[in-house]
Amino acid sequence: MLEHEYLKLLADETRLSCVLLIFQQKKMCVCELTKALQLSQPKISRHLALLRQSGVLTTERKGQWVYYQLAIDLPLWFCDLLQQLITSDTLSKSYHLDTTKLNSANVCCD
Repeated sequence: MLEHEYLKLLADETRLSCVLLIFQQKKMCVCELTKALQLSQPKISRHLALLRQSGVLTTERKGQWVYYQLAIDLPLWFCDLLQQLITSDTLSKSYHLDTTKLNSANVCCD
């Protein structure tokens, strides 16, 4: 995938939030993301499918749950960008809220 295609994927707020949460948490299922982002399961699943088809995410099945994680062959610059976005003041408020919601939620896959 070309560099600008990675950036196009992150241009959507939902996909950006999903990728940032998965980057920090290492693995997440759809139910965790729906709780953290306060969005519907179909909307989250649609964005996760696009990220998986593009090669940004991979999946791992554990019983009935499917966990999403970042692909191991992502370019280093992309991972560095995600780290910078997490720590930047620009996204810290919205990202902190997502993490707070995740940590306080009782999710189905626990």
